[in-house]
Amino acid sequence: MTGLEKATLTNTVTGARISVQFNPEEYTLNRESNFAQLAVPGLSAPVVQFLHGNAQTLDMELLVDTTEASPVGGPGSDVRRLVQQVTSLMDIDATLHAPPPVIFSWGQLTFTCVITKTAQRYVMFRSDGTPIRARLTITLSEYRNIELEAREIKRQTVDFTKVHTIGEGDTLPLIAHAEYADATAWRPIALRNGITDPRRLVVGETLSLPRLPYTDPTTGVVHNAGQARDAS
Repeated sequence: MTGLEKATLTNTVTGARISVQFNPEEYTLNRESNFAQLAVPGLSAPVVQFLHGNAQTLDMELLVDTTEASPVGGPGSDVRRLVQQVTSLMDIDATLHAPPPVIFSWGQLTFTCVITKTAQRYVMFRSDGTPIRARLTITLSEYRNIELEAREIKRQTVDFTKVHTIGEGDTLPLIAHAEYADATAWRPIALRNGITDPRRLVVGETLSLPRLPYTDPTTGVVHNAGQARDAS
């Protein structure tokens, strides 16, 4: 292991990625289902009927600190500028008319979500009252829509032909996860765009994201979701 892996929040619309200053000490993953209780005369207990599942949520607390040099300035700079990087992910995106979906990634956990709640608690200040340390509590709610459901249920027939602009820190597995809900499906993207070294992506360049299954025009080999896990 070459170093500490930082948790990240990636805006799926712009590709902008935020690395947290300090990894969370813990997180809570919640899942709920809704059931209705139907009272039936003569029975000692109501009949329970499933209604629907609720979105999973992920809760955590992030420490944000500028007592030393930080990405927004020198020691003692206003910590609210760092807090705003996270809270701005709740702003409405002009192309979606809604806040953008976000990918929270840390180690083996990849969670596609929207940020539904933030609470900012400022705990350290300069002598003039400028905050320099904060604890940011955030709630991430699982992002689901019709397209994502189609990708998981019948992903081989859905048209995924799109264009993606490479952002800072983008990788082919991350892009494949965002577009196909399968991080292993990076090889069709590499083949479609003539990428020979998937570890070297140029920020600002655009990638064509083909539909699956994808037929390599050179070899005639058909690539489906999941096949890239065999590639090295």
